[in-house]
Amino acid sequence: MYLETIDIVVIVGYLIAIALFGSLMGGKQKSTTDYFQGGRNVAWWAVSFSIVAAETSSLTFISIPGLAYLTNLSFLQLTLGFLTARVIIAFVFLPAYARGKMETAYTFLEQRFGLRTKKLASVIFMLTRIAADGVRLFSTAIPLALIFKTIPALAEWSNVQIYIVSIIIIASVSLIYTYTGGIKGVIWADVIQMFIYIGGALLALYVLLDNGATLAPAIEAGKTALFNFDFGGSISGFFTEPYTFWGAFIGGTFLSMASHGTDQLIVQRLLTTKSLRDGQKAIISSGVIVMIQFTLFLFIGLLLYSFYNGVGLSDPAAPFHKADEIFPYFIIHTLPQGAKGLIIAGLFAAAMSTLAGSMSSLSSVFILDIRRKNREQSDAGRLRQSRVATLTAAGILTGIAMLFIPLSHSVVEVALGIASITYGGLLGTFLMGLLIPEARERNALAGFGGAVIIMLFVSLYPVYSGNAPLMHWSWFVFTGTLITLIIGHLAKYLPAGRGAQ
Repeated sequence: MYLETIDIVVIVGYLIAIALFGSLMGGKQKSTTDYFQGGRNVAWWAVSFSIVAAETSSLTFISIPGLAYLTNLSFLQLTLGFLTARVIIAFVFLPAYARGKMETAYTFLEQRFGLRTKKLASVIFMLTRIAADGVRLFSTAIPLALIFKTIPALAEWSNVQIYIVSIIIIASVSLIYTYTGGIKGVIWADVIQMFIYIGGALLALYVLLDNGATLAPAIEAGKTALFNFDFGGSISGFFTEPYTFWGAFIGGTFLSMASHGTDQLIVQRLLTTKSLRDGQKAIISSGVIVMIQFTLFLFIGLLLYSFYNGVGLSDPAAPFHKADEIFPYFIIHTLPQGAKGLIIAGLFAAAMSTLAGSMSSLSSVFILDIRRKNREQSDAGRLRQSRVATLTAAGILTGIAMLFIPLSHSVVEVALGIASITYGGLLGTFLMGLLIPEARERNALAGFGGAVIIMLFVSLYPVYSGNAPLMHWSWFVFTGTLITLIIGHLAKYLPAGRGAQ
């Protein structure tokens, strides 16, 4: 057995402590405003840390080191776009949101275009969030599953059974403080969890260096390459070449504008700040922290390449056969007792921050956007419905996560690819409302719907055709945004239907 008693104590103790802490910090909620917006009085720095923790999840902890192990540092180019996007959000999106006194990210679309546009955006958000965060929940179960595999008493369990139990445990702990503490409980739990997983990553970095791992093998193998200014040799190559500078920067900018400016998972946190200025500080500072985090985890991957002598996943002698198993394998089989428990707790911290936020954002969109308030309904009754919605969201995410158990390649790219299919239509619709005064509801509906359909076709093209992808996923949001604006513009030439605006 590779985990000592102290490791088990650290992991179990952390899971119990964070559930209690989040529940207590959430305070007593009396209405949906308290439950979903934290009373709009949360400190900006706490929101900043919460944003980072929410977007980091277990994908950064697990997949990014594995990605660096197999490729190079070119993924870091995305962070330049991430920071650029946050500046745009701070000074273009947030002022409009502040004027609208929004309940969710999609209140803006109702105020600008109408109820149908808001409901379409809300439904698309929910479907995307369920799929993408189902992947994230699965990725969180990987290290816990590896732990279970080392326990002799579970030797007869199948791989599927182990993953199912792992997924249920992680989802249940996240649910406890989300259900009881609301978004405020989620945010304050995120603050603690960010320091836990960063501390765990730094500890892993120290152990790797102390065991003689260096950057020399990675440098020799060309894995320290950061900027890729290759244009692909052709127009098709330009869009299909993975992680070129232009694809990463433009793609990262549009991806982050969509995920942080239009996705309720992040916007919900920004709506808890005391003022517009606090929201701007929270979103911009989070971009700087994320750049530092990506750098840390990518360098861990390069040191792992040195530690394992660059063994490939297809090598029969390799102790791991998935990119997302490399770092967890190192944690479980190499770190000293106590240390591995702390780092695994950090991994769970990274994961649960996103899962808890996803449960809260899904339930808030359902209650505030999809299920309209009954005038006769009391605040207490609506609050009860909100908690039931949170419980339902947890169950759905758990079920979706189990569908990804057979997955064999990098989870981070799968999750980002899923989200990117609909993000373009969502971002394009928001930009249409912010930048094009003459745009009306029919423009928004046509552009949004058309973009989602086309990008779904683009994403599934290699599956049903057997051919190479039409473009790398990092171009999905930019392309979808452009399609939304083009179709939305052309829609003004169509005859207006009954009730169309």
